[in-house]
Amino acid sequence: MNEESNEVPTEPTLERRTRRQFTSAEKQRLLSEYDDLARGEKGAWLRRKGLYGAQLAGWRKTLSEQGTQGLEPKAGGRKAKDPRDRRIEELEREKARLEHRARVAEDLVDLQKKFFTLVEEAQNGNSQ
Repeated sequence: MNEESNEVPTEPTLERRTRRQFTSAEKQRLLSEYDDLARGEKGAWLRRKGLYGAQLAGWRKTLSEQGTQGLEPKAGGRKAKDPRDRRIEELEREKARLEHRARVAEDLVDLQKKFFTLVEEAQNGNSQ
């Protein structure tokens, strides 16, 4: 690094880590490796591999319930909305907007009726 530069070098340990994803075959291999270990070696093996016992228990449960297909990595992120759901939401918003306009129009008609009633009463009061 240059002595004149104020830049701080980026340490690789500070860079953002990504989540590991294991294939179904890797998960099955890790489960069988774990099962083959003696009782006292399992904790050290988990630390070395960077895994938790709960992960293995979850994989084992998924394997027994859903088979190897259940062990495949899932697609992350939010599920895409169905176009029909978007259309329903759009129509509901438009319906609410139109209902509001109808209420305003009804209120205006009521106001006009009251106004004309007052005008008629004023005219009838002046003519008598």
